[in-house]
Amino acid sequence: MNGSPSRHLLEDAACWRLVGLLLERPRGPVWQAEALALARDVHDDALASAAEAAAGADEGRYLAAIGPEGRVSGREGGHDRASDPGRLLSDLQAHYQAFDYEPASAEPPDHVSVEAGFVSHLRLKEAGACAGGENEAAETTAQTTARFLEEHVATWAGPLAEALREAADPHLAAAAEAAFRRVGPLRHLSRSPTLDVDLDACAALCGAECDTGEL
Repeated sequence: MNGSPSRHLLEDAACWRLVGLLLERPRGPVWQAEALALARDVHDDALASAAEAAAGADEGRYLAAIGPEGRVSGREGGHDRASDPGRLLSDLQAHYQAFDYEPASAEPPDHVSVEAGFVSHLRLKEAGACAGGENEAAETTAQTTARFLEEHVATWAGPLAEALREAADPHLAAAAEAAFRRVGPLRHLSRSPTLDVDLDACAALCGAECDTGEL
């Protein structure tokens, strides 16, 4: 494999996109085909196997595992009772807008699949900036990604992986485990309700010139 920074970032983007896709509601053959296509671009055997295991997934079992009445919440707000829901959603929307992220699903902004998709989107932006020699944009995006993983994804990755280990559809547990491997345990005891990121600067630096297209 090419060892260039862009190549590693594109692979990481594929991994996060696959995590997000597997944590979405199953959408039949088209959804499964997309997961299998992404699996060919990741160097993570467990995650690639999860894409194959998703063949028999259905919405009923998904909702029994992740949903309002399911085994575990599929939303960040369900894992951080101390956060203010309105401010959390506002913060996420501001980040999505700053980086021109439009989720593929209609789930709420703090849904785990949407947040995983955003990490993939950020990695694509960073890869595009690196390839284009936009060093400041690449650094800004990398810093945003690191903070987003710590402040948001780390909130739910561990609890979700633990809760889904006995889920009927094993691809869900594998996807959550993949997210947890990439962020580790929650390391902070208190969090500010918003990230310390200049979103206007992000929007200016990470606009269309950083766009690499969708995976």
